[in-house]
Order: sequence, then C-alpha cells, then structure tokens
Amino acid sequence: AKKIFGGVIFDVYQWEQKLFDGTTTTFEKLKRPDTVVVFPVMDDGKILLTEQEQPGKESFIGATGGRVDEGEDVLSAAKRELLEESGYEASEFVLWDARHPASKVDWVVYTFIAKGLKKVAGMNLDGGEKIILKPVSFEDFIDMSANERFNEKEITIKLLEAKLSHKKYEELRELFKPL
Repeated sequence: AKKIFGGVIFDVYQWEQKLFDGTTTTFEKLKRPDTVVVFPVMDDGKILLTEQEQPGKESFIGATGGRVDEGEDVLSAAKRELLEESGYEASEFVLWDARHPASKVDWVVYTFIAKGLKKVAGMNLDGGEKIILKPVSFEDFIDMSANERFNEKEITIKLLEAKLSHKKYEELRELFKPL
C-alpha cells in the first residue's frame, strides 16, 4: 500500500487489488494510532467513569483513555492516560478487550480494568478536555449500556450480555472486583 495522505490523526493508504472476476480496482484504508480505554475500580468497588467535553463532540460518559503515542506500548499508554485523566495510578491492569472497531481503519481499541488505585496527582488534562470524575456502582455501570451518552461502544455488548445473563453478570462482577 502507498501512503497518499498523512494527517494529524489519520493517514490514507491505497493499493491496486485484483478482484475475483480478474479486474483490478483501487482499495483504500485509513490508519490511525491505537487507543486505550481504562476502567478504574476503586477500593470500595465503584467504577470511576468520566463525564467529558471535547471540541466538536457532544458531552459524553466514558472511561479514562486516549491515543497510544508513537513508540509507546499499550500498557504504558493505559497507565499514562489513567494518571493524566484521573490522577490515579494502579497496581494491576487487566486487558479486558481488544478490538478493531471498523474494517476500513487500521486501529485497535484496547480496554483495560485498573485495580489497586492510589491517588498520586491532580488531573493533567489536554487543552481540549474537560473531565469530571464520576464513581458509579457496578450495577449503574452495567446500566450504562442503555445510556445514549455512553461513549465506550466497543464494550456495550458485554454490558448488555451481563444484563441478560446471570452467568455473564457474575463473571463480569468477578472481573471488576477490587483487589
């Protein structure tokens, strides 16, 4: 593939692709930095969500997280984003999910659960972020799947499954149990 455009977040690649009927056409794909999403679990079992505002977006409810910087591994990015957006460090990170949200975009969203939290700093937000921390109960976290403002669409199906299946609910509750 040949890079035909390099943007701030997205790069565009194109290549010639032979089709099943023997003809060829130009295919295209976007590439962007991977992102991390971190759901911190507090010692009392509450999950630390965020209410966020960012330019060009409606306000939303989500997790701490953001882009993986060039040369940074995903765990380091998760630790950095948790610290920047909440002021917490965690003694344990569990990779809960990793998925490609769109087939035409080379991009992975890595979702972590962070446990053993310790407040070590104030929030250090980017200039385009307004974040309010919102601790919620496990039950309220599960109910977020039905909230249209919930931004973490990659894990919504897992929350819905937990609402519908007692077994899935208990598995998720165990996964989100504090240290």
